[in-house]
Amino acid sequence: MKATRTAIPDLLIIEPKVFGDERGFFFESFNRRKFAELTGRDADFVQDNHSRSAKNVLRGLHYQIQHPQAKLVRVVQGAVLDVAVDIRRSSPTFGQHVAAELSADNKRMFWIPEGFAHGFVVLSDTAEFLYKTTDYWASEFERSIAWNDPAIGIQWPIQGEPALSAKDRQAKPLAEAETFA
Repeated sequence: MKATRTAIPDLLIIEPKVFGDERGFFFESFNRRKFAELTGRDADFVQDNHSRSAKNVLRGLHYQIQHPQAKLVRVVQGAVLDVAVDIRRSSPTFGQHVAAELSADNKRMFWIPEGFAHGFVVLSDTAEFLYKTTDYWASEFERSIAWNDPAIGIQWPIQGEPALSAKDRQAKPLAEAETFA
């Protein structure tokens, strides 16, 4: 397993060592000791989530203002463009984002610590998305930032409008959103 730092150093792309032959493949998708070596954190994951979405579905940009969640995300079927936005006001990279293609083929994972809004858009016909979180989902603290906020400037690889939830259609721009100190 190896980790690559992104333009925002707290965000990591993690690539497992894949063992494959004519029968298929095997890899460790999580090893607590190795994860701690790569990230410098002994993350205590408390919840695993699994979603399936159709092409052009955009989920996000989500975060919890209290009980913030760090996430380790990956795709087990299909492909997505996964995005994390730094919403820590004291950070030199506040308002900046990193985007990475995650797919069943490339088997990459994206480590997103607390203090980031997170979202993805499905690039394939369908995608199954898995993520581990370090805190439990708390709907009363969940917030959304507008996926198309020009101040953030994410270049989503979609034509037309994405399929959004009602919550995401009402999301606020970053300038109006609750953020972290």
